[in-house]
Amino acid sequence: MLETGSPEYAVIRNYLDWATSLPWDTTSADNLNLPRAREILDADHAGLDDVKERIIEFLAVGKLRGGVAGSIILLVGPPGVGKTSIGRSVAKALDRQFYRFSVGGMRDEAEIKGHRRTYIGAMPGKFVQALKEVGTKNPVLMLDEIDKIGGSYHGDPASALLEVLDLEQNADFLDHYPDLRFDLSEALFIGTANQLDTIPRPLLDRMEIIRLPGYITEEKVAIARQHLWPRQVERAGLQPGQIKISDAGLTALINGYARESGVRGLEKQLGRITRKAAVKVVQGDPRRISLGPRNLAAFVGQPMFKNEPPQRATGVVTGLAWTSMGGATLDVEATQVHTKNQGFKLTGQLGEVMRESAEIAYSYVSSNLSDFKGEPTFFDETYVHLHVPEGATPKDGPSAGVTMATALLSLARGQRIKVPAAMTGELTLTGKVLPVGGIREKVVAARRGGIRTLILPAANRADAGELPDYLTQGLTLRFAEHYSDVFNVVFG
Repeated sequence: MLETGSPEYAVIRNYLDWATSLPWDTTSADNLNLPRAREILDADHAGLDDVKERIIEFLAVGKLRGGVAGSIILLVGPPGVGKTSIGRSVAKALDRQFYRFSVGGMRDEAEIKGHRRTYIGAMPGKFVQALKEVGTKNPVLMLDEIDKIGGSYHGDPASALLEVLDLEQNADFLDHYPDLRFDLSEALFIGTANQLDTIPRPLLDRMEIIRLPGYITEEKVAIARQHLWPRQVERAGLQPGQIKISDAGLTALINGYARESGVRGLEKQLGRITRKAAVKVVQGDPRRISLGPRNLAAFVGQPMFKNEPPQRATGVVTGLAWTSMGGATLDVEATQVHTKNQGFKLTGQLGEVMRESAEIAYSYVSSNLSDFKGEPTFFDETYVHLHVPEGATPKDGPSAGVTMATALLSLARGQRIKVPAAMTGELTLTGKVLPVGGIREKVVAARRGGIRTLILPAANRADAGELPDYLTQGLTLRFAEHYSDVFNVVFG
């Protein structure tokens, strides 16, 4: 009824276009063939066996229920371990449409729920846009970097997600632009995050968490051989017969240049190798390029990491830490500055919780020094400095309490630890060792660092029991309920 020149004409036409193009009743049939799903997951990802098993279990439940509608999964793990590609593989296994968008840095709730159509330039939110693009009402919707979602004076998008990711509410999802109720309950939502601390608790409660740990060296070699190396050779325009890298060369590359939890750093190093190889081929070198540990430095320079054994100096103890980048080994150093007066100094960019752990360790060791065969008055007349390298990296958390106490005790006894071990655990003033998180990531970090004896809290025995055999093979796991158990292991 409106004139085509009317300002309202384009607004109403655009609204009707959105309202009529949404897939109100269009769905795709799920393929719940478990052997096929396992084959797709194995083809797309090397390793991650426990994660694949969780996804197969999830699909098996969907088969018994008649569909996987109304499911919300959160994949948590360090960068570069394949969280986004696993979401793509799940969609491929189900024969569903896949749509990914990143919510990291999103600060306007209108990006979730849309704008009122009365505003100039108004658009629907990301979910309605995704449904229009995929053409079905039951796609796999991936919300990347959900732990980095922000809030501002425009609104709080994390709170706006509460309706979308609630199985009791999303059957009547209301976007402000079409202002019509849409059923999102048949979509499969997969979120990704590096850590859980920054995700609001009400949002976290709506999701089923699947953790992806970092890779060990053997898994990285398999990933490089099956996926990364062929891709980099193709990108460089080389033929497979022109360049070859041995498994020993891949292992040396991983241990010397790419010790992160994921494989992005490894892929960058492989890219450097293929680019230098491309230069040789273009310059007319007819020889086949063969790479091994001996000639690796000619392509990627000197190694960034050295295979050094754990430090065993007096006052130096190796701890195990968990970060959003995965597990890491952490040396704690304690030294005597002077004996003019008593004091205690902390450095190393320590957070509030970690500083408190250090003070607890100092108080516990000071008050129980005679029980551990140390000079009872050592700390009464000694100025002690405790440092946690690397100084520029912020650190926090309670899990270094046991490590700090051992470093202080080593200093007070004037004796290095007898067993090269890495340890983790929260320490109380009475010497009790409390459980900590990230056991798998810490075990991976210890294995990557060549440490074979690990001291873990006794309350984490069940977590250690769930670790796959290939991860604990060759490792000695010792469990401590009280600090005296730690003392008996490291000082004998």
